[in-house]
Amino acid sequence: MAIRFLESTKTFILETKQTTYQMKISKYDYLLHLYYGEKIPDADLSYLIQPKDRGFSPNPYEAEYDRTFSLDVFPQEFSSDGCGDFRKPSIEVKNGDGSTAFLGKVKKYRIYSGKYSIPGLPSLFATNDDTVDTLEITLWDEASSVAVVLLYSVFEEKNIITRAVKVLNQSAHTIFLNRIMSTTLDYMESNYDFIHFAGRHTMERNLIRTPLRHGVQSIESIRGASSHQHNPFVILCDHDADEDRGDCYGFSFVYSGNFRCEIEKDQFDQTRLLFGINPRGFCYRLKSGECFDAPETVLAYSNQGFAKLSHLYHDIYRNNLCRSHFSHMERPIVINSWEAAYFDFDDDKLLNIAKESVDMGVEMFVLDDGWFGKRDSDFSGLGDWETNTTKIKRGLTEFAKEINKLGLKFGLWVEPEMVSEDSNLYRTHPEWCMHIEGRHPVRGRHQLVLDLSKKEVCDYLINTLNHILDSANIEYIKWDLNRNMTDVWSSGTDVEGQGEIYHRYMLGLYYIFDQVILTHPDILFCGCAGGGGRYDPAMLYYYPEVWCSDNTDAINRITIQYGTSFVYPINTLESHVSVCPNHQTGRTTPFDTRGTVAMDGILGYELDSTKLTAEQKALCKQQIANYKKYYRLIADGDYYRLTNPEKTKKFMAWQHVSKDKCSSLVSVVITYKESNEPQRYVKIKGLLPDQFYTIEGENGVYSGRALMKAGIPLPDIGEYESIQYHITAV
Repeated sequence: MAIRFLESTKTFILETKQTTYQMKISKYDYLLHLYYGEKIPDADLSYLIQPKDRGFSPNPYEAEYDRTFSLDVFPQEFSSDGCGDFRKPSIEVKNGDGSTAFLGKVKKYRIYSGKYSIPGLPSLFATNDDTVDTLEITLWDEASSVAVVLLYSVFEEKNIITRAVKVLNQSAHTIFLNRIMSTTLDYMESNYDFIHFAGRHTMERNLIRTPLRHGVQSIESIRGASSHQHNPFVILCDHDADEDRGDCYGFSFVYSGNFRCEIEKDQFDQTRLLFGINPRGFCYRLKSGECFDAPETVLAYSNQGFAKLSHLYHDIYRNNLCRSHFSHMERPIVINSWEAAYFDFDDDKLLNIAKESVDMGVEMFVLDDGWFGKRDSDFSGLGDWETNTTKIKRGLTEFAKEINKLGLKFGLWVEPEMVSEDSNLYRTHPEWCMHIEGRHPVRGRHQLVLDLSKKEVCDYLINTLNHILDSANIEYIKWDLNRNMTDVWSSGTDVEGQGEIYHRYMLGLYYIFDQVILTHPDILFCGCAGGGGRYDPAMLYYYPEVWCSDNTDAINRITIQYGTSFVYPINTLESHVSVCPNHQTGRTTPFDTRGTVAMDGILGYELDSTKLTAEQKALCKQQIANYKKYYRLIADGDYYRLTNPEKTKKFMAWQHVSKDKCSSLVSVVITYKESNEPQRYVKIKGLLPDQFYTIEGENGVYSGRALMKAGIPLPDIGEYESIQYHITAV
């Protein structure tokens, strides 16, 4: 098995093909972390724990006169609270007697084949081709009768380890969980950089890299969603790590709500990383006998830089996270009505757009916001999911049939989690909204948030959505979320339960997904939250693709897609060609370049096809043909970032390489042009050094080594223009 316990030294050894993870039951039964990194087979690393007498670092009572044993110094698997470790704790619990201490000791463990699951929460799953083993370690606090179960699953062949935590109240009293971190990892050194992905609406997931410093560095969301501002994914890496070399540790949190990642460099230059639900606004009541299940974190390690780390995440998420069968299918080419018409349309206008799209090679027409209720702007109508027959005079069922007659599939936009104050739903059930009694609500995009912690609200949405999906031949749903949470208070619970609402909202949302998305496996669901405001692994459990950003400017999208690619597979990233001047930036970019950038994901269109010239329509048709030609290479291949937008200002380049390394597609966009500039070269990656290759459209045969070490000279093309190279083995 991939998990062993050495009884002689009380050491747990978890091994994948290329990594080792070790921890040890120390004297006095505390669980200490030993090592995570490059595989060290057949070695017990217990010797790494070096006890010392440290001033002002206290000792457990049972250590008696042994001043060399201190939890304030030793690396732990789950850090205690109020028991002598002054670093950030894994747990904060208010016990039945009002105390806030937790001191967990190993009580028992269990090793078994297969992957654990988490009730009500998304997590990785094992396929028939996987070798997966699981370790459960129970930590017991004798004084409070609170147990913590640490869960580890090892995907041996895929070099992935997952972690999760559950808390059991086995006391006779009610306790309150104020903090629970799904993952704690203590390193015995701190010579690392901290990488995270920050941003804002329309400029998501920009790479931020800083060295670790003494104290605490953290990222978080308190917005009720994983957010545009910070993504629940971080990397710890060597100072000199880059795409091709260096130790890199990835931590990806499988949760769509509030999260926090904290990294603390302590007084002895050790590092503690914690990842879990954001403690702010969180206070979960556990009655006697109740259990709390925390979300999962996916850990990956690479000793070959960021590219290898990304490949690990791309492969595991494509195969062991996305439950939709569309994940492994070629996606239809969509044209979306939003930037084509916004709220100003009727069904005749939309049908004309659809008709003009057919000869372009488009395969699906998606009707965006404005088709329902009194919805002529974002001031009203949200929540009233009946067809607006002033706009869609034929009705939704007949309109879908008209789209189908053109040879196109039909898709629809919904935003079920929100409601307008000017709506029949709000007038009927104002108590269904998040609100604080006695206070005026905070508005976002003129809408309020429905309280999904209430089962009656969830059941209403399930019935409403299923009715819509069954009312017409709908084959695609874009599920949007256009504001973050405020006024987080629920009339459905008492005072002591208000700290549970953020998390219960997420449990309610996943419950709705279970009853709507998973019961309609033949409908392609696309996630959206003002673009990329909820682009996280938990969403991919349900959605095989996510609208990457509301920003459709090709040059901005290069940076957004660059950051996204560090953890999320390319075949989950929806990207569209839009008009110029671009609606977000006003920039004008060549049509070819817009296609090149959109092909770095799931190609689609966000424009009014009736306003395109014959030449532009022909370009669309060629873009779609090229995309289909390279689809399997783009969707299934290994992805390489050939340039860094912070370091390479002249051009940006990226590459898809087939798993057998016999085929590759390289894309280049000139981002800054100078007069009489030097010759530029793009160096390729991922090929076989001694294999010979040809470049489509060019004469000559090149070794993989030449293409990777010497590169390809770039042609003299203009600013914002692009070029693609298709490379094949001979």
